[in-house]
Amino acid sequence: MPNAEDLRAALLTLRLAVTVTALLLLIGTPIAWWLARTKSWLKGPVGAIVSLPLVLPPTVIGFYMLLAMGPWGPIGKLTDALGWGPLPFTFSGVVLASVVYSMPFVVQPIQNAFEAMGERPMEVAQTLGAHPLFAFFTVAVPIAKPGFITAAILGFAHTIGEFGVVLMIGGNIPGKTRLISVQIYDHVEAMEYARAHWLAGGMLVFSFLILLALYSRRKGRFDG
Repeated sequence: MPNAEDLRAALLTLRLAVTVTALLLLIGTPIAWWLARTKSWLKGPVGAIVSLPLVLPPTVIGFYMLLAMGPWGPIGKLTDALGWGPLPFTFSGVVLASVVYSMPFVVQPIQNAFEAMGERPMEVAQTLGAHPLFAFFTVAVPIAKPGFITAAILGFAHTIGEFGVVLMIGGNIPGKTRLISVQIYDHVEAMEYARAHWLAGGMLVFSFLILLALYSRRKGRFDG
């Protein structure tokens, strides 16, 4: 059975996933909108940068994030100047790294939804005198709602399952940065297979239910 340490790791992971998903929806939506609408030559480079976590090993991203957050890195210098202190081996640092690592899982579904919408709905709204920002929230967002739901599910699930990036940035500090994936690793290293089984089995069931909900939802849309 899971003990108090396991439950702390699970709650911390849940807190991380909720925080990261909310931040990604706020940050990723304008990026997705720009990528879906722009004709700029920068669309390719920006899209490639956003998608890098899909092909790069987590250790590569974690290594460069660690350098960037360090005392001599640009992020580290900024946080030091603001009086926030260093981000590595803190929950805030893990949040920032997770936002970068899970970015494509949120941006791409929203971008695809905006692209599928086309330009016509926004043109009609502006013809009727709607302000672009008002039209975005009252026309574009409701039409792209399926993309937002998919993005939230994928971003949340991907953050839950992170290991390499969070281990490099957050380390293994109980109650602060030790997430459920790291806790499973610790149990396996200590040959505590029964305890690892409880957590790993829970993750397996959770992942299956997330994917089941996602694919069932897609099937329902196609049937409709």
